[in-house]
Amino acid sequence: MKTMHTWMAAGLLALTVAGCGTAAGNTASQSGGQEGKAAAVQTVVVGTSPNFPKVTYYDENGKLTGFDIELVRDIDQLLPDYQFKFQTMDFANLLLSLQTHKIDMIANEMEINPERQQKYLFNKVPYAYWQTKIIVAKGNNSIHSLDDLVGKKVLTTATTAEADILQNYNQTHSKKIDIVYENGNANDTVSEITSGRVVASLGADFSLPLIDPEHKLTSTGAALAVSPVDFVFRKNDPAEQKLANEVDQALQKLIANGTLSKLSIQWLGSDFTKNIPQHS
Repeated sequence: MKTMHTWMAAGLLALTVAGCGTAAGNTASQSGGQEGKAAAVQTVVVGTSPNFPKVTYYDENGKLTGFDIELVRDIDQLLPDYQFKFQTMDFANLLLSLQTHKIDMIANEMEINPERQQKYLFNKVPYAYWQTKIIVAKGNNSIHSLDDLVGKKVLTTATTAEADILQNYNQTHSKKIDIVYENGNANDTVSEITSGRVVASLGADFSLPLIDPEHKLTSTGAALAVSPVDFVFRKNDPAEQKLANEVDQALQKLIANGTLSKLSIQWLGSDFTKNIPQHS
């Protein structure tokens, strides 16, 4: 399923002269936008993990697609000075790859939280909002809050906002949740919970029908967080700041002409691009 195109020599040359294309060492990617762009444009390597159904994944024809992917392609169309190319990898490697200049930007439903804001640059215009809830097997009526997860195994992916919620709980409570880390494959969530190997996971409200089309799981309790979703860039990097500003301008156009909402409805089943007030 994971079919990736090898960059042509001209693409590698463009990376060496690009002010923002710092990931010249990468050799596996998929083109993100206009084929007819001039050779002098800056190449932006966009990191993503292709394990999130309908968000960033390979379809039955081996094409990298989904909500985040098609949004980046639409942004690419609006920014003639840039050429966006995708680099796929495990979710856990995205932030490190950004720090080490192997990629220039992350498109993978990355929620803003204080821990990430200290280390990374986010663009200012969110393209979605997550309501994070507890996910359990259907019929499990014993879990309604984080307190109910104490002493139980809960599945999450390292470096995610959901992992931060669980880790922060354990840091502030004497009785701990047993956190189980996995590689970010959405299919694992359903099998791990339904098999009883873990009792729960945390996830976005819109993600449940995407990862669980057979409706074996359900969300429970109040939202643990409402988080804006943005693209991620390196901090203290003028080229990255310029790119983030350009991306924001493109997003504003896609919001104004209705494209962003249409993409959300097409891929996620509803419009998750509007801010949702969190109720206590």
